[in-house]
Amino acid sequence: MTPGPVPVPQNVLDILAQQMEHHRTPEFMSVLARVWERLKGVFGTRERVFLLTSTGSGGMEAALVNVLSPGDEVLAIVSGKFGERWAEMAQVYGAHVHRLDIEWGKAVRPEQVEATLRSHPNIRIVMTQACETSTGVLHPVQEIAAIVRRTGALLLVDGITALGALPMPMDAWGIDALVGGSQKAFMLPTGLSLVSFSARAWERIETAQCPRFYFDIRAERDANENGETFFSSNVPLIKALDAVLHDFERLGQARVHARIATLSNATQAAARALGLTSFAQSPSPSLSALALPPNIDGQKLRAEMEKVHRVIVMGGQDRLKGKIIRIGHMGFIRDEDCMATVTALGRTLMHIRPDLFSDTQVAAAEQAAREELAASPS
Repeated sequence: MTPGPVPVPQNVLDILAQQMEHHRTPEFMSVLARVWERLKGVFGTRERVFLLTSTGSGGMEAALVNVLSPGDEVLAIVSGKFGERWAEMAQVYGAHVHRLDIEWGKAVRPEQVEATLRSHPNIRIVMTQACETSTGVLHPVQEIAAIVRRTGALLLVDGITALGALPMPMDAWGIDALVGGSQKAFMLPTGLSLVSFSARAWERIETAQCPRFYFDIRAERDANENGETFFSSNVPLIKALDAVLHDFERLGQARVHARIATLSNATQAAARALGLTSFAQSPSPSLSALALPPNIDGQKLRAEMEKVHRVIVMGGQDRLKGKIIRIGHMGFIRDEDCMATVTALGRTLMHIRPDLFSDTQVAAAEQAAREELAASPS
């Protein structure tokens, strides 16, 4: 029950277990073409969507280096671990980085972005997470995009914990580069990053001076035009992605998003019944980050949930280590999985601090979750 990697459906596991297929065969190339086309619907774009064999951080690097020239001024919205990572990445490639530091647990306000862009009119790139995975915060990407669009800057969005889990229409919102990752809402193992660029971004790509080789999106585009990937394709993950995208189309994106939102609502309702609060003031439906009382060690809580109840959740990173737990709502999660997590959380809290938590609270948490799940799409 982590924010990624997530539980994988059986039909995807069956595909991943198939004998290896060569990536230059006509059979696989037809799968590749179908995946490229289907991904446009998830991204909400008419532009190409690229499949890169890398973790999501590789996709973040690809989005950046293809539009950056050394010395460019870059605005990095930093509200957690992954915002810090992107800012550090830009510095490595020679950008002049302006950090807009946001208190962890809070979302950036559009007026903060607008004020920073007014103060630094030469900013050429703005980078933000849609959902900051380390805190569970959902940023107002649509509003940020409208502000950035009025300048000459490009907006790059790390949508790794958002894309496929909630609406993120790239073209309609004016996002210039959008990054996804296979191990989140796409319900696959880690190993694919998904990246798309706007027409505005492509103008910058042709003149950007940043060194690039493996992530040179121009070479990837040329290979894609011939029906191939530039380097060897990740055949098992792409074939499995084809099946996931087929299911997305069959169910409809709205239904997929609604299911994830229901799991989020159930978890948040149970947390409130236990007296816990959301660490994120603007929580993303893709994961719940729950603040723990100061006298409860999150590391101990997680370890006991796993050992006793066989439920795995994640803790906080860096300054939040031991202070929060993070529960994912993406992937193949059944109602009974959600209920088992609520029970495990409640029982473990009660075992660690029987003076703070009771059977009555655990029962109330289970009932609250059960009521939210009753409205869930199957």
